[in-house]
Amino acid sequence: MTALAPGTATAADRGVGPLLRAWRERRRVSQLALRADSSARHISFVETGRSRPSEEMVLRLAEHLDVPVRERNALLLAAGYAPRYPETPLDDPALGALREGMERLIRGYEPYPALVVDGTYRVLAANRGITMLMDGVAEHLLAPPLNAIRLTLHPEGLAPRIRNLREWRGHLLEQMGRQIALHRSEPLRALYEEVAAYPVPDDAPGEEPAEPVPYFALPMQIEHEGHVLSFISSISTFNTPMDVTVAELAIETLLPADPATVKYLHTLLP
Repeated sequence: MTALAPGTATAADRGVGPLLRAWRERRRVSQLALRADSSARHISFVETGRSRPSEEMVLRLAEHLDVPVRERNALLLAAGYAPRYPETPLDDPALGALREGMERLIRGYEPYPALVVDGTYRVLAANRGITMLMDGVAEHLLAPPLNAIRLTLHPEGLAPRIRNLREWRGHLLEQMGRQIALHRSEPLRALYEEVAAYPVPDDAPGEEPAEPVPYFALPMQIEHEGHVLSFISSISTFNTPMDVTVAELAIETLLPADPATVKYLHTLLP
């Protein structure tokens, strides 16, 4: 995803020690030395700036602290080393096979909706199922770059048609909050503050659906041409990415949550 960390210069000025300590406290790890096959004394010296860690040590600590790939580059820079992980533009020929694979995947998921987003929910690719859901969305929200969260929660987007808006809005805001805590992303925080400020109509549906259904996960219930469709969201990311761009990509698929939705979609998009 393209969630950005605080400026590189600021990270370098702070030094790698305080940054590592901040990540350890964020992850609530107390036995980092044992995990990293080091001594508590050495870790303490690194965190207080009394000792400069080797490049290998920075990467080892980042691995054990589950630091995002982009932030690992920031740690290396703060320690005086060159970034280890490239950030290849998605349209670069080097990522051609990956790009083609993702597009084939979401097309193959039709008629069910699927899309590819980055770390600030910018839509990078979408299939016909997603296009179908965009009926009635204001033109200014469809102008590039499209943003999945903005499209969903904006009063001129999908929000007026979401039957369980309060629940779904709460789910999305909670999800964004967890990502902000993980990535320290200022662009994502700005997006969160924007969408959290969108007004919610007083008559927006609350937590009780019209007809209780034993769903196995919270569905998004949305109206489309007089039909109420129910979807369960699933998000996939790449395992062990070695590139910042790839690390921050996510594929979201909307799985039909009831037989009526399956039947309707197959009729609409044969």
